[in-house]
Amino acid sequence: MATITAQASRKAAPPGILSRRAVRKLLTLALAAAVLVPIAVTQWPGTTWPTALTVDVSEPLGKTSDWIIDNRDSHPLFLYFFGHVSNVVVLAVRAVYLALLAVGWAGVTAIGALVAWRVAGVKLAAGTAAAFLACGLLGMWVPTMQTLALMVVAVLASVAVGALLGLAAGLSDRMDRVLRPVLDTMQVLPAFAYLLPVVLVFGIGVPAAVLATVVYAAPPMARLTSLGLRGADKEVLEAVESLGTTARQRLLTARIPLARKELLLGLNQTIMMALSMAVIASVIGAGGLGDRVYQALASVDVGAALAAGIPIVLLAVVLDRVTAAAGQRLGEAGKSPVTWLYALVVAAAVALAGRLAGLLDWPDGWEVDIAEPVNRAVDWMTAHLYSGVPVVGGTADWAAHFTSWVLNPLRDGLQWLPWWSVLLIVAALAWLIGTWRTALTAVLAMAAIGVLGVWDPSLDTLSQVLAAVAVTLIVGFATGIAAARSDRFERLLRPVLDVFQTMPQFVYLIPVVALFGVGRAPAAAAAVVYALPAVVRITAQGLRQVDPAALESARSLGATSGQQLRQVQLPLARPALLLAVNQGVVLVLAVVIIGGLVGGGALGYQVVFGLAQGDLATGLVAGAAIVCLGLMLDRVTQPTERRTKKGA
Repeated sequence: MATITAQASRKAAPPGILSRRAVRKLLTLALAAAVLVPIAVTQWPGTTWPTALTVDVSEPLGKTSDWIIDNRDSHPLFLYFFGHVSNVVVLAVRAVYLALLAVGWAGVTAIGALVAWRVAGVKLAAGTAAAFLACGLLGMWVPTMQTLALMVVAVLASVAVGALLGLAAGLSDRMDRVLRPVLDTMQVLPAFAYLLPVVLVFGIGVPAAVLATVVYAAPPMARLTSLGLRGADKEVLEAVESLGTTARQRLLTARIPLARKELLLGLNQTIMMALSMAVIASVIGAGGLGDRVYQALASVDVGAALAAGIPIVLLAVVLDRVTAAAGQRLGEAGKSPVTWLYALVVAAAVALAGRLAGLLDWPDGWEVDIAEPVNRAVDWMTAHLYSGVPVVGGTADWAAHFTSWVLNPLRDGLQWLPWWSVLLIVAALAWLIGTWRTALTAVLAMAAIGVLGVWDPSLDTLSQVLAAVAVTLIVGFATGIAAARSDRFERLLRPVLDVFQTMPQFVYLIPVVALFGVGRAPAAAAAVVYALPAVVRITAQGLRQVDPAALESARSLGATSGQQLRQVQLPLARPALLLAVNQGVVLVLAVVIIGGLVGGGALGYQVVFGLAQGDLATGLVAGAAIVCLGLMLDRVTQPTERRTKKGA
């Protein structure tokens, strides 16, 4: 019977090359194209998206925007719900800000250092104190406190919302299925896309900034909370259940304690994303350090932008190190609870001493102006490095060559392609790497861009993303391979990647403006630098996790180091490499959109224009196109779990 079944299966299997799934998919797409393309060419000749298939949403969006603005002060929905939410947010941020000012710079520095000492030791405590003092020395103490107040409120709200959603998803399979696509979509959305809906409802100001930050930063907490609850040790849960405990008791005494590491990791990720978004939200009136950077970039004042950007980086590094150290030391025997009392007493004494001495505000005489020397350095770079450098040329020459040789041909090529061929390419790529559902989602997302009437600007943005991703992958894969093959190089590279990975997206615009000026090439350069750490880390980790037995077998057969890399490590690390590609694409898109602030153009410019001019219809359409573009790129570069497991 088994022989007959095997013979029947062999007869049923497609012959020769058709036995490969990828070939069958391509043939299916070719047949579909043979039927649909002639119809498309006959009905809608031309290369760009046909006007007949577009829907003008600017008028209804404009009417909706006008209705919201006209009724914001009178409609019950705004008076009794959104109005109360806005008031609570404003009061909370103001209360935290006034508390920080009341404690004074000495008290805030002491509290930060003592918390870091309690969590991670003397070295990090000294680094934390130095970071806060550096913020004051740069003349950014008040903006730093404004950003910190916004962060405190946004992080608390994000953690509360994310923990509740994660709790629901972790305890209910149905809720997990409902939330998963929502969180997947939110993960691929660039930060700029979150600004538009909240501005429409809450207007420009702190409430919109805080709520946009909450929406952006809550998903990591939700995902990791759900992961921790679902990954709890089954044997421990069964033992607790056998004692006759209720579901609530099992949650409080077993599930949540077992998920503490995931919860702290979620807190760490939420803090970092909240800081990144709080800085970007300066575009809609968040104030603080981000506003200083934004205003400086608008006037191309690199020195002022750097003076505000350094405290952002210091704040990000401190928050990342403290929360990461708390997660690593969880469960270890630490200092006794009495040390918390000592720390609080010392912090209160320092704050009181500073208040009595009249040192609440940072003394003006202690400030160091770095804007002027930095601008002088930028002027020197403009005169000596921008152009005319022998042999290698200047940074302006590089930017111009990258624009004329890469960005322009890629953009013109994409816009030259018939619209239906772009959809076919997207379908082929998504189906080859995933399933027909993946391909359908990607095609519908791309088609929605055309329906919205922003086909050409979206292809312009896509060309910048593809060019930046290509550079990111070339440099990232090469660096990741070197880090995986050399422990010394990996140790030297680790602190650099740590700093780069904790920097908010906004800060990356400062050095590229100083080096390259404004334009599409600087936006792409900022995207490369932002996405590079993730690609390098994932590549190195994937190569290091290759089964040592496979490498030993290759060495025993006389394979050289290069042959081991090409024939063993890279094929076995393929899932990690595909993940690196996916993360590189998503991260590059996020910064290319923000590059609209420094001349990146396309969709990023339309979002910035809509926010700056109050033209929410233009901004919302561009934001929706960004969402669709991000969803398409994610589906095209993200292999399904089934294909990853099969290694197809």
